[in-house]
Amino acid sequence: MATELAHDPRPVFSRALDQAGKQVAAVRPDELSNRTPCADYSVRALLGHVVSVLHKLVRVGTGGDARDVPDVIDGIADDGWKDAFARARSEVERVWADDEKLDQMVTLPWATLPGRDALEAYTHEFTAHSWDLARATRRLAELDPDLAARALQAFSKFAPPEDRSEQGPFSPVVAVPDDADVYTRLAAYLGRQP
Repeated sequence: MATELAHDPRPVFSRALDQAGKQVAAVRPDELSNRTPCADYSVRALLGHVVSVLHKLVRVGTGGDARDVPDVIDGIADDGWKDAFARARSEVERVWADDEKLDQMVTLPWATLPGRDALEAYTHEFTAHSWDLARATRRLAELDPDLAARALQAFSKFAPPEDRSEQGPFSPVVAVPDDADVYTRLAAYLGRQP
C-alpha cells in the first residue's frame, strides 16, 4: 500500500507572499495613516504586523518562541516597508526550505501544530491582510481570487461563526449579498466591513 505524500503548503504560501509583497510595495508614504478594515490598525501598523508575522515564522522555524516577537514591528522608515518585507520573506524561505520543517511541531501564540499546518494558516492570514491593504489603498483589482477561495474554505473550518465574539480574533460574520465577490465574502466572514 503506497503512503500518501503529505501536502506541501509552500507553493501556495509563496503565492500569498507574492500577493502581499505587491501590496506592501505599492503603499505610498502618504497612505501610511489610512485606516484599514482591521480594527486598530492603520496601514503603517498593518505593514508592521505582516513583517512581524514573517519574523514569527522565522523564530518558530528555528525552534524559538513566536511570542518573543512583537505583534507589530515598528521603526521602519516610511519608504522602507518593501525592503523590510522582502528581507523577512527571504529569511522565511531560507528557514522553511528544509522539508523536515514541515513535520516539525511549532508553537504559535494560538496553537501547537506541525509546520505545514502553520504555513497553511499563515497563507490565509497573508491573503486576508492583502485584502486589508488593498482595501485601505484602493488596489482591490490586483488580488488573486483563488487565494481568497482557499482562505474562505479554511477559515470556515477553524473559525466557525458560532465561536465568534467582539473580543475574539474574529468578529461576528457580516452579511453581504450572495453574489458578492470572493474577497468581499472572505472579509465579511472574518467580521470585517467590506
